[in-house]
Amino acid sequence: MLLSKGFEIEIYTGTPQGNIVGLSDRIVADLDGFITEPDSRNVEYTTAPLHSYDQLLCALLTPRRNLRAYLQKIGNYTLIPGSTLSLGGSDRFWRSDPSNPYHTYIEQTYGTKVVTASVHINIGLDDPEQILRACRLVRVEAPLYLALSAASPFLDGKITGYHSSRWAVFPKTPTHVPIFSSHSHFIKWTQEQLAAKTMQNVRHLWSSVRPNGNRRPYDINRLELRICDLVADPISLLAVTALIEARIYQLLCQPELDPLLSSQFTPEELVELTDTNETLAAQSSLDAQLQHWQDGRTISAKDWIAEIYEQVRPIALSKGFACFLSPLQKILREGNTAQQWLSACDRGLDPDTVIQLAIADLERQETELEGKLCQGLATLA
Repeated sequence: MLLSKGFEIEIYTGTPQGNIVGLSDRIVADLDGFITEPDSRNVEYTTAPLHSYDQLLCALLTPRRNLRAYLQKIGNYTLIPGSTLSLGGSDRFWRSDPSNPYHTYIEQTYGTKVVTASVHINIGLDDPEQILRACRLVRVEAPLYLALSAASPFLDGKITGYHSSRWAVFPKTPTHVPIFSSHSHFIKWTQEQLAAKTMQNVRHLWSSVRPNGNRRPYDINRLELRICDLVADPISLLAVTALIEARIYQLLCQPELDPLLSSQFTPEELVELTDTNETLAAQSSLDAQLQHWQDGRTISAKDWIAEIYEQVRPIALSKGFACFLSPLQKILREGNTAQQWLSACDRGLDPDTVIQLAIADLERQETELEGKLCQGLATLA
């Protein structure tokens, strides 16, 4: 059986013209399975932990189709891809729950820097020490997953200069998060942050990757990757997830892949190197020139991902999910969402038009996927 996998999907709602509109309070009141974010302009749904990729595809698609039907019912509203307020609205916060004190803290502390849309990818593991080991590897390679998923080159109708404007401005909290050497290290560090008020609660750890569970930091059962922009295409999202899962399997078979064992850098140097790589990936995504955590060599994100892909593809083949990994090659070949949107701008389109076309493409893509699911998942392989 494969590892369990689940998603937390944040997505904007608004008009076909790309105007983002706060509707989450109405959605949550009328539809099961959705929850609010502090700002009402995006809404979140989660998928249950599942082992099968074909079941995951259905779990990703079905709530979105239900949400689309609801949005059409209450007005001419739709789902808007991207991970920032692409065409405007960053000047104010639209509270979804004005009486929530934690939301008040978020608004007053961070403003609209947190009004982003993303996907959090959760991978289940049984052993807490395995979770921490996986977190170490995924942490130093998190810039690669950001590079694959970058989808926020616009803010307030302007090209920002970043492929992931979301991660460029997102308030990573606390500002310094170490490479955790063990579960006990993670517990002790979390207790210290709560006592110092650098974290308001156990959920207030907004780093690229974190251990997660029902009673964290003590009871953990999964790794949560938080760095990715919203990957609106479910097939591409499953491909990114398959890369993570295959890489974790590789680590389980080759414990020497643990950055604490196979890097020339100290843990503190690894934090600094990774933070720099995250910034570079936010700016240039797949074209970013990164520093490899093992030996320090300079390598493009695209080439680094291709290297890992070749290493883990035999694992995915042996486990039976290589067909869900292979669409990664299309992202490397054709570019991520941000790169495609910026290419459209290079051809003369403005951000408004690019977003409007992306909105229509996303709905068309979902309709086609739904049709294929009805015909049988074999057509997707």
